[in-house]
Amino acid sequence: MTSIKEQAAISRLLSFLQEWDNAGKVARSHILDKFIETNRGKTAPELEQEFSQGASLFLVRLTTSLRITYVTDSCLEKLLRSIGIFLSAVSSNRYLIEFLEVGGVLTLLEILGLEKIKEEAKKESIKLLQVIANSGRTYKELICESYGVRSIAEFLAKSKSEETQEEVQVLLDSLVHGNPKYQNQVYKGLIALLPCESPKAQQLSLQTIRTAQSIIGTTHPSIVDCVLKVLGTMHLEVQYEDPALPSSMKPGFLQGEGPPLWGLSASSADILGRLDRWTTIQPFLLPLQPPPPVLQLRFAFPAPPRPAQPWSVKGREEDSDEWRLGSRSSLLPRWWRGLGPLTSTSALPQPSS
Repeated sequence: MTSIKEQAAISRLLSFLQEWDNAGKVARSHILDKFIETNRGKTAPELEQEFSQGASLFLVRLTTSLRITYVTDSCLEKLLRSIGIFLSAVSSNRYLIEFLEVGGVLTLLEILGLEKIKEEAKKESIKLLQVIANSGRTYKELICESYGVRSIAEFLAKSKSEETQEEVQVLLDSLVHGNPKYQNQVYKGLIALLPCESPKAQQLSLQTIRTAQSIIGTTHPSIVDCVLKVLGTMHLEVQYEDPALPSSMKPGFLQGEGPPLWGLSASSADILGRLDRWTTIQPFLLPLQPPPPVLQLRFAFPAPPRPAQPWSVKGREEDSDEWRLGSRSSLLPRWWRGLGPLTSTSALPQPSS
């Protein structure tokens, strides 16, 4: 026999579910707003207590509404946030399995590829994928098996919001760690992002490639051409990330230890080595330019303070150009000091290129 309190709680639950079933678009939006406000941050036991041990009944209605209405973007962002309350709750493994059994991952990935859906809704979809990926290796493999890497990488390249792109980077970084079966697939997807037109996507891809490279250990040959093309970008944030890549991917090559890595030809390896040396010195002057053929030097040293007594150097007056140069001869190049006394700075010889 159930107590009076339990019967009252069950009655409230049935009334709430009936209200949801009969509500229209505007009424459901208000119900979702109230649910998000009152249940954010709750654990799974607290949600069960709130819904009288029937929280799964409301989750089923949310996932069903998501699959039916996500194409029309009807309350999509609020639906995803409400589902996120269930999936991110402590001890929510039961809710996670229920969501995956109805094709939740495929629905989230399909949302990323629809152009009519707003950016904020896609951002919430990425956050749900993060929750799923952080639940364990099995769930990471499920995302990759659902062609998730391709969908996520394409969305990163097309997204116009930097905040959303950063959320995508967090997801890709999660898929690289603790996923030995598909980490190479994620690595190749990051390489494929390098030629994209979005500078932010290129920057985030380079950051994640550096992490993936340390995990995988081996380098894919296709990365060479992609990195060389990215070196010519005019975006400083990409240039900042790019110069560190060549030295990290070929540790012994620049020091002349052993043959070129990755099976590169000598010419390609030489180009990559020279680019690495230049970008170490001038990381923000890309595309690289060769030095000028003739180096024009012209020195103008400030005159020293006048001494108490008049001086002379080699019998000349203190105001002569040679006195100014002779008193600071230690600052001049070695080949210059061997030329003897000079009468004017305009007559200085020009070094050969």
